[in-house]
Amino acid sequence: MTALLRAEDLTVRFRLAKQSLFGPAVHLEAVRQVSFTLEKGRALGIVGESGSGKTTTAMAAIRLTEAAGGKVLFEGEDLLELDDEHMRLRRRDIQLIFQDPYSSLNPRARVVDIVREPMDLMEIGTPEEREARVRDLFGLVGLRPDQLNLFPHQFSGGQRQRISIARALSTNPKLLVCDEPVSALDVAIQAQILNLLARLKDELGLSYLFISHDLGVVRHVCDDVAVMYLGKIVETGPCEALFDAPKHPYTQALLAAAPSLARRKSKGYARPMKLSGDPPSPLNPPKGCAFAERCPKAQAICRETPPDPQKLGSLTVSCHFAGS
Repeated sequence: MTALLRAEDLTVRFRLAKQSLFGPAVHLEAVRQVSFTLEKGRALGIVGESGSGKTTTAMAAIRLTEAAGGKVLFEGEDLLELDDEHMRLRRRDIQLIFQDPYSSLNPRARVVDIVREPMDLMEIGTPEEREARVRDLFGLVGLRPDQLNLFPHQFSGGQRQRISIARALSTNPKLLVCDEPVSALDVAIQAQILNLLARLKDELGLSYLFISHDLGVVRHVCDDVAVMYLGKIVETGPCEALFDAPKHPYTQALLAAAPSLARRKSKGYARPMKLSGDPPSPLNPPKGCAFAERCPKAQAICRETPPDPQKLGSLTVSCHFAGS
């Protein structure tokens, strides 16, 4: 397989307000040396609790959030090194589907203009070709041509997300970043949008970077999964292998707590007890493994030494006792 997007030691750091006028600068390291690979034609899901850094990682990878360090290679070209003009040209290859279809569409614009806008901004094709492209995209996402001149408030939530998908596809991108694309929708509508995304991926040869807290959604859409905890990836690998036999205790706890997976029988591991306590503060991350204080397997080495990633079958796990 060929890598489309590869992050290497990606780090995101936010500067916070000083505690006093002459005090030292305070930084919150939201993403800590994260590395992952998204292959062409595949969907990589990034999952984790709220605050784990999954959305920040994705936004930094496409330069919508400033990275403090690392590399992001898109087709071998480091996006973090591009000047503004070259990055603008790259935007046609990388598009974003937002979480909330109610706030991501301009309420004063007709949907034909909303879908056409990226092509207008990037000067793709002639005006006639853009109009034809919008009509084709409406059909592709399951909307009718007679709806082109309506306003967003005249559509349901699911239809609005279809409009968002059509807008993202207008520049004929290679990568779609999907930031919780169905979390604001009813369950029945979620299934329709997920099936649409799966179909478009196969028909158009798209690659997805898929951000979600819903493991059932990730299992339905994604080929590979990366699990994040306190700004780091703790386990990654093919979706089927990770869901059937996860190695990291945090991944096991996530699966055990997922309502959408409650009726699925997992194999290869015993579900742990429910976790207690909260994640550590990202302002003062632990010296060793960030999960140690909540982990049923933790020993002294976990609190002193950060675990290095190790390969266990098709999974890559950062845990001192993943194989035990």
